[in-house]
Amino acid sequence: MNLAQDSRIVMTLDAGGTNFRFTAMRGGAPITGTAALPSNGDDLPQCLANLIEGFTRVKALCPEAPAAISFAFPGPADYPNGIIGDLGNLPGFRGGVAIGPMLEEKFGIPVFINNDGDLFVYGESIGGFLPHVNGLLEKAGSPKRYKNLFGITLGTGFGGGIVRNGELFIGDNSMAGEVWLLRNKLNPAMNAEEGACIRAVRRVYAERSGAPFDEVPEPKILFDIANGDAPGNRDAALEAFRRLGEVAGDAMGNALTLIDGLAVIGGGVSGAWPLFLPALLEELNGTYTGPKGNTFRRLTSAAFNLEDASQLEVFLKGETRTIQVPHSERSIQYDPLQRVGVGMSRLGTSEAVALGAYAFAVNQLG
Repeated sequence: MNLAQDSRIVMTLDAGGTNFRFTAMRGGAPITGTAALPSNGDDLPQCLANLIEGFTRVKALCPEAPAAISFAFPGPADYPNGIIGDLGNLPGFRGGVAIGPMLEEKFGIPVFINNDGDLFVYGESIGGFLPHVNGLLEKAGSPKRYKNLFGITLGTGFGGGIVRNGELFIGDNSMAGEVWLLRNKLNPAMNAEEGACIRAVRRVYAERSGAPFDEVPEPKILFDIANGDAPGNRDAALEAFRRLGEVAGDAMGNALTLIDGLAVIGGGVSGAWPLFLPALLEELNGTYTGPKGNTFRRLTSAAFNLEDASQLEVFLKGETRTIQVPHSERSIQYDPLQRVGVGMSRLGTSEAVALGAYAFAVNQLG
C-alpha cells in the first residue's frame, strides 16, 4: 500500500472522553491544523453538533474536497454500519446512535468508523513496527519476514487489534481483538483490563503503599517514583508496573498462541515500558506444568524483547543454515528458530491510529 502517493484527502478524528480533535490527511500525513471541540459525552445533541462542526471546520481548511471521513470511536458499536452503542465514557450514547450515516448525509462522502485498538495496530503494520522489524531483518541478511501483527494499548483501558497478512481483522460482530475481556491472571474473577490499565497501576500502588486510591498520582509520576526521581514508595511503584507486565503478558500470550506474529505495544502507559516489559516477556517465555510434573513452553515460539539490544541481535540473526534438498543438487536456506518479537510503537499511539484510519479509508475506496 503506497499511501505516500495517494492524493485523496480523508478527514479524521481523535475521539477522547473529554475532547474531539479533528484533522485531515493526504498521502498518510496531516495536511491541516487541528480543530478541537469538547466531546460533551453526557449531552448527545451537543456531542453530535460538535462532531458536525469539527468536520465542517476541517473541511474548510482542505485544499480540495475530501474523499471520505475515517476515525476511531469507542465501542461497543456496529462499526461497519457506523452505529455506536451504549458507551461508558460518553454516557449520552444509548440505544444505538447512527453517527456514520448522519455524517454521510451531512457531508456527502463515505464514513468509516473503527475501534482505536484496531486502527493503532493497522497503522503500525503499515508504517510503524511491522515494516521496521522486517527492515531490520532484511538488513541483517535474514530470510525471515513477518506478515501478522498483534497489538495492545495500555491506557484508560486495555485495547487490542489484529492485522493478518496486511488486512485488519475486525470480526463478524466488530469485536475481534477485545483483549480487555480475557481473564486476569492475578485475579481470575476479573477481566484482564483490571490488571493492565492506568487504574490497575494506581490500585496496586495504593495497596502496597497504604495510600488512599484517590491520592495516588498518575502513572507518569509513579514511573518517576519507581526510578527514584520523585518522592514516594519506590517498591510499591515497581511492583505496580511489574504486575501490569505480568497480566498484559499473560493476555498477549493467549493471543499470540492463536495469531503467531509480532506484537506491538502503545497507549498512555507504554512510556513506562522499561519497568513492565521484562515481566511481560518473562510471562511469554514461561512454562506450563503437566500432570506428571513435566514442564513445557506456553508459547511454541521463543519471545524476544526487541527493545533490548542483545535480544534484538539474537532475534535478527536467528539460526539460519544451508541444507541440502534430498535427491537433488540444490540447497536452500533454513532458519529453525521459531520466534516472535515484542516491542514498542514506532509511530506513537495517536499517529498510528490516524494512519490506520487514513489507510482503512483509502483501501475501502479502492
